[in-house]
Amino acid sequence: MMTTDSLERLQTAYKVKSKPFIETAAFKQVQESLGKLVPPIVVMTILLLIWEILCSTEGARLPAPSKVITDTWELIINPLYDNGGNDVGMAWQILASLERVAIGYSLAVVVGVALGVLVGQSTWALRGLDPLFQVLRTVPPLAWLPLSLAGFQDGNPSAIFVIFITAIWPIIINTSVGIRNIPEDYRNVSRVIQHNGIEYFWKIMLPAAAPYIFSGLRIGVGLSWLAIVAAEMLIGGVGIGFFIWDAWNSSLISDIVLALVYVGIVGFILDRCVAWVGKKITRGTSAG
Repeated sequence: MMTTDSLERLQTAYKVKSKPFIETAAFKQVQESLGKLVPPIVVMTILLLIWEILCSTEGARLPAPSKVITDTWELIINPLYDNGGNDVGMAWQILASLERVAIGYSLAVVVGVALGVLVGQSTWALRGLDPLFQVLRTVPPLAWLPLSLAGFQDGNPSAIFVIFITAIWPIIINTSVGIRNIPEDYRNVSRVIQHNGIEYFWKIMLPAAAPYIFSGLRIGVGLSWLAIVAAEMLIGGVGIGFFIWDAWNSSLISDIVLALVYVGIVGFILDRCVAWVGKKITRGTSAG
C-alpha cells in the first residue's frame, strides 16, 4: 500500500519530468510563431526602408511612407467620421464596398455552385454550356459595366452585377471539376444505400467536391474585391474605389496610398475568411 510520503515523492518526480516537456512544447510553439512572423516583418521593413530612401530624394513624385502617414493621419485616427454625402471616413468607404461585394458574391456562390453541379453531372450540359462559360469568363470585368448601366439605369445594382459576373466563373469551373472527380466508389456506395437525389447531393456530392468548390470560392472572392474597386471608380458614390478616384482628381497621392493599403488588407482578410471556412467544412483538405 502506497504511503503519503511515497505518493508525494511520485508527484514531485512527475512534475520534474513533465516540466521540461511542457517547456519544450511551449518553446517549439513560440519558435514556430516567430518563424511565421519574422520573415514577413523583415521583408516589409526592408521594402519600407527602400521606399523611404527612394521617395525622400528631391524631385521624387511619390510620397515616402513617413509623408503618407503625416498627410493621412486624420483619416487613420478618425475612420468613422461622417460629414454627409461622399465625405465620410475610410471605414464607411470600405463598408459600402463590402456591402456590394457581399450581395454580388453571395449571388455568384448560389448560381455558380448550382451551374457547376449541373455541368459536372450532365454530359449534355457540359458540352452545351462549357464552351459558353469559357468564352464569357475571358471578358474583362469592367467591360460588363456599360451593359449593366444600360440595363439597370443605376450605379449600385450595376456594380453588384459586375461583381456577380466576375466571381461566378471560377466557382462554376471548380465546382464542375470537383463533381466530375467524385470517386466512382462513392457513387456505387450511394446506389447500394439507395440515396435519393437530395441525399446524394448533401451526403456524397458536396462533401466530395468541397475542396474544389472552396478553391473556386477563394478565387471568386478575390476577383470580387478587385472588380468592385475598379467599378466604383466609374459609378461614383461612397466606396473605396470612388475614394481612390476622387483622391486622384484632387491630387491627394498619400490618400491613394493609404486606400491601397486598406484594399490589400481587406482583400487578404476576405481570402483568409473563405479559406478558414473551407478548412472547417472540408476538415483541412482544401487549399490553405
